[in-house]
Amino acid sequence: MTRSPLRLTALLALLALVLGPLLTGPTARADPGDPVGVWPLWPVPDVVRAFDPPSSPYASGHRGVDLAGHVGQQVRTALPGTVLFAGRIAGRGVVVVGHGATRTTYEPVAAAVTVGARLPAGAPIGTLQLPGSHCLPRACLHWGWIAGETYLDPLRLVRAGPVRLLPLWRDRPAGHTGPPLGAATAARAAGAADDGVVDTTR
Repeated sequence: MTRSPLRLTALLALLALVLGPLLTGPTARADPGDPVGVWPLWPVPDVVRAFDPPSSPYASGHRGVDLAGHVGQQVRTALPGTVLFAGRIAGRGVVVVGHGATRTTYEPVAAAVTVGARLPAGAPIGTLQLPGSHCLPRACLHWGWIAGETYLDPLRLVRAGPVRLLPLWRDRPAGHTGPPLGAATAARAAGAADDGVVDTTR
């Protein structure tokens, strides 16, 4: 018994609707009010693990994204802001930059900045380290974005499209030629509160 072209077309449309999100991967849904930032690693890195927010403050999840990199690679602040923390937490180098109502976190990073430093978007904040990497035995940057106590997808800052996850055994991010991205739109960088230090590794 043969199927009519109409039924076959409907079946294909249904398969595309169901399988489409699985084939393209997760997408960072930018809000029109989101600031526009720059990638913290350059060349534009591959995403090893995407954002997977927890269902509650103490639930499991992934409170940021992991970006493939290499030891010693320069790490940059994604938005203009003020350094809230630069030091070690549980043996990992962590840098937190405040942007008014939000803050971004970067780890594991050997900090090259001090608390209180005011930075433009794209300014170096340190270099990528191996200890504390989520991608051992490879190096990768865990990048977080937080508003109050709410975790946000940092890929929204760079208007990233569908995420192409990188196998952990790749040793370098896919390279892109060209100069670094331009500076972001201005964001408030004045004095955020002391609660900027948040463990975003889970």
